[in-house]
Order: sequence, then structure tokens, then C-alpha cells
Amino acid sequence: MRKQKRVLTIQDYSCLGRCSLTVALPVLSSLGIECVGIPSMVLSNHTAGFASWEEIDLEEKILPILKKWDNYNHHFDAIYTGYLPTKQIAIMEKVFQKVKEKDTWIYIDPCFGDKGKIYPGFNEEHVKRMKEYIHHADVLLPNLTEACFLTDTPYKEDYSLIDVLPILDKLCSLGIQKIVLSGFKEKENQLTSIVYQKEKKIIKRSTPYYPYLFHGTGDLFASSYIGLSLLGIKDEEILSITHKFIDDAISDTLKEGTPSLCYGVNFERALPTLIKENSKES
Repeated sequence: MRKQKRVLTIQDYSCLGRCSLTVALPVLSSLGIECVGIPSMVLSNHTAGFASWEEIDLEEKILPILKKWDNYNHHFDAIYTGYLPTKQIAIMEKVFQKVKEKDTWIYIDPCFGDKGKIYPGFNEEHVKRMKEYIHHADVLLPNLTEACFLTDTPYKEDYSLIDVLPILDKLCSLGIQKIVLSGFKEKENQLTSIVYQKEKKIIKRSTPYYPYLFHGTGDLFASSYIGLSLLGIKDEEILSITHKFIDDAISDTLKEGTPSLCYGVNFERALPTLIKENSKES
């Protein structure tokens, strides 16, 4: 039996609205991966789909938590960071120094915007700091909005593959080995995701496009990709499995007639899809 993988993820815990840690923990766990989570902050609800929120910043607790682990055997196969307050970005570098080993992969989801806009609570200073931070990533998992902001590229709704490639090249020039770009609207009725490594084969897969904003699907995409990648699944299959998983979650949500999509999608009922498809590949 293969040794169980362990991932340390640092991102917010939103009490209401499926995203960040409330997505990463069940998705990675369903793939048989131990998910060790440190909340960067606790939010009453996520910031992208609600008018206001309460927050508890845990900046001063992150490094003390790690310090408590000094006497334990806690090798991490990967470190995965998501939504971070601006002032915590610098702390992540100290986290890497303390936790990362030679075979530990670093996955960074920039997680600061969507649909051409920066999330509430962030500003240009956050983007600047994120530009400096992402060079630590072995794998960067932006959406199109984040990729545009990180490369100072004007955002537009519809992009062709030819439009996207220069953006990915710019990101790779920062020293990042692999870019995994989540769904962008390549055609009217489909979203396309890409795995890109400069001067290597480009892998892309498409999935149906729905004219709604589904909060938390970027976190679902990142968590599924990271988990399947650590299990040794090939990128072509990872994109296919992940798209099917998220499409099932979206379809279930729309069938239910959810009055507000700010709560995220019904991914819990789609987890059997992820488990089943992973079992086929394993």
C-alpha cells in the first residue's frame, strides 16, 4: 500500500459560503490525502458574494502553531496556500523556510479576484505583494483575472488560446515550473482549463459554460488538481476528472433551484464522482 500523502494548507475559514478551507479539507480528504489546515483568518462568510462580514485575523497565531510542531514528525508532501490577507504574504515565506523539505511541492492559488475585478478587502498593494510572492510556487493555479493582474495584462471576457499563451509565458518567466489556469471562456458555450509548462506540451480540456458566477469553484478546481497530482495522476486525466466533478456539482445546484449562488455549489453530493473517477485512474 502506498504511503498516505499529507498536505499543509493555509487559507481562510469562511463559516458560511463554501470556499477555501471548507472546500480544501473535504476534497483532499475524499482523495485519501491527509489535509492539515491552518486558517489565515476566520470569516463569518466569504467576501465575494456577501455585502459585509466579520473577521478574526490569525496572523499572530500561524508561526506559533508551527512552533508547537517542532518535536513531531510532520513531513508535508505539499504546501498549498490560498486566500491570504495582504500582511500575511510575508509570513508565508517564513512558513516555507520552516516546513518545506527537498521533496515538498509548493502550490499557490493567488485567490484575489475574478471576472476582471479584485475581491473586496484587497487593493493594488495586495497585487504587488502577490507578484513578489508567487515565484515560490512550483505550481501556480490562477484564474484568468488573477493571471491578467499578475502580468499587467488588460482583462477581457473572451480569450482565445493564442491570447492566453503570452500571459502564461510571462508567469513562467518568474521562475514558476508549471501554470494551471482554471476555466476561461474560450468559446461562447465552453470554459477551457490549461496546464502549461514553457516549451512543453500544452494540455487543455473544456467543460460547459454556465452564465452564472459560482463562488468557490476555483477552490474546488485547485484542491482537486493538487490532490490528484499528488496521487500521481497525469495532467490530462486530472483536468478531465476535475471538470466532471465540478460540472456535476454545478448541475446539482442548478437543479435544486438555489435562490442565491453566493453559498457556493453542492460539491458535497458530487464527491462520489471525484472518488469514483480517481479510483478508475488509480
